[in-house]
Amino acid sequence: MENARNFYINGAWVAPQAGQDFGVVDPSTEEVTETISLGGQADTDAAVAAAKAAFPKWRLSTKAERLDLLQSILDIYMRRSDDMAELISREMGAPIDMSKSQQSGTGSYHLQAFIDALKDFDFEGPLRAGEEDTHIIREPIGVCALITPWNWPMNQITLKVVPALATGCTMVLKPSEQSPLSGLLFSEIMHEAGVPAGVYNMVNGDGPGVGSQLSSHKDVDMVSFTGSTRAGKAITIAAAETIKRVSLELGGKGANIVFADADPKAVKHGIIRCFNNTGQSCNAPTRMLVERSRYEQAVEDAKAAAEATTVNAAAQEGRHIGPLVSEMQFNKVQDLIQKGIDEGARLVAGGVGRPEGLNRGFFVRPTVFADCNNDMNIMREEIFGPVLSMMPFDSEEEAIEIANDTDYGLTNYVQTSDPEKARRVARAVRSGMVDINGKGRGAGSPFGGMKQSGNGREGGVWGLEEFLEVKAIGGWPTE
Repeated sequence: MENARNFYINGAWVAPQAGQDFGVVDPSTEEVTETISLGGQADTDAAVAAAKAAFPKWRLSTKAERLDLLQSILDIYMRRSDDMAELISREMGAPIDMSKSQQSGTGSYHLQAFIDALKDFDFEGPLRAGEEDTHIIREPIGVCALITPWNWPMNQITLKVVPALATGCTMVLKPSEQSPLSGLLFSEIMHEAGVPAGVYNMVNGDGPGVGSQLSSHKDVDMVSFTGSTRAGKAITIAAAETIKRVSLELGGKGANIVFADADPKAVKHGIIRCFNNTGQSCNAPTRMLVERSRYEQAVEDAKAAAEATTVNAAAQEGRHIGPLVSEMQFNKVQDLIQKGIDEGARLVAGGVGRPEGLNRGFFVRPTVFADCNNDMNIMREEIFGPVLSMMPFDSEEEAIEIANDTDYGLTNYVQTSDPEKARRVARAVRSGMVDINGKGRGAGSPFGGMKQSGNGREGGVWGLEEFLEVKAIGGWPTE
């Protein structure tokens, strides 16, 4: 890929000043597909300095100017959507058809949603009717460090870059070193769209390097991070020295509560949702809680659905799941599957090792455990692979108690034909998002969690507000 070893700083492609080479591995073949450069302190400093210098002018840009720019970005993104899908498929293993429809598709989806939200967003106005002399202004926070993960590259890049741009902030993006090719293409799109020099900058690097440098940099005003809870804690500590705003979207261990009166296909659909993106989603419903009268049938349904899930290389067309992103992730998932067996969970599908016929690549057998309890590691740890853990419950109150007995609070799922029960349970579970009966949330809905799943909200109006400071002015002239 052109410019694959370079960074995008101050409106131009530049060679790294420091750092080291890093091989991007195709997880389907275990072969290095591209080599990029990881940045060092000098590269981070250059990018932050460019963003800082560009901020005074960009913060004064009008909403109309920003809307025009976002529309240009969207138009170019749509034209290069298939290119984006191919790169994501190659760098992190998403099956090509899924990469086109979902992985690349999330980028255009969020771009359009932010354009719609920005059109109706008021950056200033009176405190309330009758108190027009108290004026409220929402101003851009400043230079933002945007640190994104490998599992949904465009989903997370657009959820951070677009609202930062829309609110008048300047930024430095650090995409994951495991999925940097999509970030490089996104930078090409930003350049072609005519983003002013210094407003958007991109430096490749890893967490301990560029990530830590950005989190502790004195000239960075905000850090927006998506990734593991462990890394989120480290970023918060690093940012505390300069009292930066820190927005975190972290891990999850979602419960899918299946009541006896749920749709007959609820379990099958739960498996599909859990295994989507090879289970590498923070909001995956990885704990399935089933009302006892339906439990044994649910276990059989889950077994059949898992065994019907095919696994194949990312480049192959068709409906299947691909490999995990890396050898490290493969080994982690294998260890947790073995731990589930050792802890006494009933293995009803899958298990350790690669699927039959796949001897190379980071492929995992679609796995289902039954008869779990909430003390087991497979019910408490975010596995990030195609692994489902099942557990029965006897009452609505018990289901809620089990669902809430976790350090995480990102997304929970409720399956029932009783509207009142659905509303009660949705209110009672402690998570930032709840999906009922397989129905997703609308465009511009806030994405984020509670507890150790993070403290920010991304998407729509809430995503814009993340990047704004509120200024209150008394004695505002009203004539």
